[in-house]
Amino acid sequence: MDTKHKGSSKNNRSFPVFWGGLIVFVLATIAAGYLSFSTAQKVAASGILEQGGLPVFSNNATPTLQDPLATGVITNTQIPESTPAPVVWDGASRVTVLVMGLDYRDWERNEGPPRTDTMILFTIDPLTKTAGMLNVPRDLWVNIPGFDYAKINTAYPLGVAWQYPDGGGPGLAMATLEGLLGVPIDYYAIIDFLAFERFINEIGGVEIDVPAEIKVDPIGPGNTVILQPGKQALDGPVSLAYARARYTEGGDFDRAGRQQQVVLAIRNKIISLNMLPTLAAKAPTLYNDLSSGIKTNLTLEQAISLAWLALDVGDENIKRGVISTPDHVLLAKSPDGSQDILKPVTNKIRLLRDEIFASTVPLSEIAQGSSAQDVMKLEGARISVLNGSGVTGLSANTADFLKSQGANVVQTGDAGEYYTYTKIIMYIPKPYTLKYINELVELQPSAIRYEPALSTDVDIVIYLGSDWANAGIVP
Repeated sequence: MDTKHKGSSKNNRSFPVFWGGLIVFVLATIAAGYLSFSTAQKVAASGILEQGGLPVFSNNATPTLQDPLATGVITNTQIPESTPAPVVWDGASRVTVLVMGLDYRDWERNEGPPRTDTMILFTIDPLTKTAGMLNVPRDLWVNIPGFDYAKINTAYPLGVAWQYPDGGGPGLAMATLEGLLGVPIDYYAIIDFLAFERFINEIGGVEIDVPAEIKVDPIGPGNTVILQPGKQALDGPVSLAYARARYTEGGDFDRAGRQQQVVLAIRNKIISLNMLPTLAAKAPTLYNDLSSGIKTNLTLEQAISLAWLALDVGDENIKRGVISTPDHVLLAKSPDGSQDILKPVTNKIRLLRDEIFASTVPLSEIAQGSSAQDVMKLEGARISVLNGSGVTGLSANTADFLKSQGANVVQTGDAGEYYTYTKIIMYIPKPYTLKYINELVELQPSAIRYEPALSTDVDIVIYLGSDWANAGIVP
């Protein structure tokens, strides 16, 4: 479909972008909206601190303008000390990710740690196959741990400048939002908005149904575009500008809605063209080529696994919300009268939280009121059992036992090496089966690996260890 806009927005640029695994994650809804990308406010550390009060967690702290996230590349095995450590995920529990949008050119201009221009909370529940996204306005007046009250978009730069001990800038932003919403946040992702442009171009643009004429300004001089109402294909720069535009009647609240619109457009493009398998296969290459545009404490393995899980979430089971007027915030002034702020109506915000985080469906028609064994049987995962315990015949005996419980064991054999602890490799997400196996033997968190495959004869491989042999599972 031809793009309906006046003017030209062509930007022939090549930028280092996306962490490979997060691209795949993005594609699959939960982090598809790593489009929290508009230019952050120009803030020096001294200017930031004037808005928040004095820090109380360190009597000797001194601000620094060196952002630990801005140097080097975060890999899936190395996280700087000043960011939250990787979190172990069991493959079945709800996962929540805070996505923050920054413009790292602020650092290049020596203007200090940038504010978060956009904050979006994503959540997915593997068992109920539901997901949600919640936009948090940047002017929300909240208690920032250690800094009294300030706008929520200053939490990240305060954490960077004052070296917040529990995860730096990302850690303080997560702690601030956790305090407001009362829910744990497992992971964070920080994206450079230029990464978003490149990604949209990688998938050939997205189709957006523009509700009304709107002026957007892609990055660069003389690139203003007037988008006309109707469905149209937008490239990366124009999609970014559409998501960033705030000079409409609804201001930042309209902007949040457009961001979510682009998020779902990305997801729909990927699903409609079945791009995810191809991009998943390219993940290692993408990781090497595009790693500097996003920082996160998700591992590559976790990100890809979440992407596959998200494919199972139907559009009707994706909840969307925006903390906005008149229900959730009141227009107000800061106590000193110098700033326009949004005063939270906490009980209403938490009602919205409950709508986003509550399942819109039961655990599924197979899971409600059923035992772990019952839902495992109905999930029908294809299981391979390989013996690494050193106990002769354990693989065959375990297979017989699992079959007697209703499991779909399709393969047995020898692991080829000795395992002290049982290990699981999951190629296709089967959370109920994983939960059932974990009830049989308490798996070490590090023993669960996710290796999404485009084509495989089995969904889950169990490498039996001596702990399995000693647990008395097999009669």
